[in-house]
Amino acid sequence: MTTITILWLVVAVLVLWFIAVFNGLVRGRNRVKEAWSDIDVQLKRRYDLIPNLVETVKGYAAHEKDVLEKVIRARASAMSATGHEAKGQAENMLTGALKSLFALSEAYPTLKANENFAKLQDELSDTENKIQASRRFYNTNVMDYNTKIEVSPSNIVAGMMNFKKEEFFQMNEAEREPIKVSF
Repeated sequence: MTTITILWLVVAVLVLWFIAVFNGLVRGRNRVKEAWSDIDVQLKRRYDLIPNLVETVKGYAAHEKDVLEKVIRARASAMSATGHEAKGQAENMLTGALKSLFALSEAYPTLKANENFAKLQDELSDTENKIQASRRFYNTNVMDYNTKIEVSPSNIVAGMMNFKKEEFFQMNEAEREPIKVSF
């Protein structure tokens, strides 16, 4: 009788352990999804600000058409990108284009002094800071989730239940370099 009882207790402990590990992996995956959603919210805010910013700059720097068109194309590309990696690359291109746009304000003192431009630039700067914070939060959750998938013994449950690693939100090499603007 005691051998059977011990066997049942061992099975019960293993089942409870399996359930606990599985639920922890699900929680981790959901945190990653939530963190990505936070990034999307901030990106939507940025997409909404960009047309207003471009319109404000148009009046002051009409002959800088290529910079404005680059921003508009990058925005459209970022909005239509799907998947974490493609979205990250498109967002990095948009960030670079916006840096070029803000560099224009240095060459046009009246633009820099424009109240609408200053407000939009401040809002966009605030949004960029929130995007950076959201990216860090996302990457932290991805790191925690991926670690759970890779470490033993939870990797056994992750493999059995087909949990996949998530990709980090990374900057490309071009975004790491300072923007060069010539007038």
